[in-house]
Amino acid sequence: MSPEERKRRVRQHIDLSWSKGRLALAEQLQSRYFTYKSSFITQPVNNAGFALIVREVRLAVPDLEVVVDECLSEGNRVVTSSTLFGTLAKPVFGCAPDGKILTVAAMSFWTLNPNGDIDELNTLFDLEGARTQLGLDTPLPFQLPLT
Repeated sequence: MSPEERKRRVRQHIDLSWSKGRLALAEQLQSRYFTYKSSFITQPVNNAGFALIVREVRLAVPDLEVVVDECLSEGNRVVTSSTLFGTLAKPVFGCAPDGKILTVAAMSFWTLNPNGDIDELNTLFDLEGARTQLGLDTPLPFQLPLT
């Protein structure tokens, strides 16, 4: 599989899962050993756990869209920089809805097997930016010095 084919497959997965909620189709792009890790969950999850997370987020943010800002591929890895945006309409992860558009940056690291199936997805979300937009207290236990 060429780098362009890997990037196209990853973009398709993002579109099917997060943007459209077509989880059965997205799962067809994942291997049976698929693992999802994220900065907002405490442990890795499998296909079913990933689908549950996406469903929960999409229920809370029904107009969710994901824009892939950058997509790079080398070897069996793909890296994406994305922006998620939508209106928080229902509570999710302890956050109350406020009717404002929420914008969250994310960096994802994808590992594909030789067949092109997605084996692993690790995503880092800008949680601090999301907390600020939602008006939540910072989780940092200390104050950073001003420079």
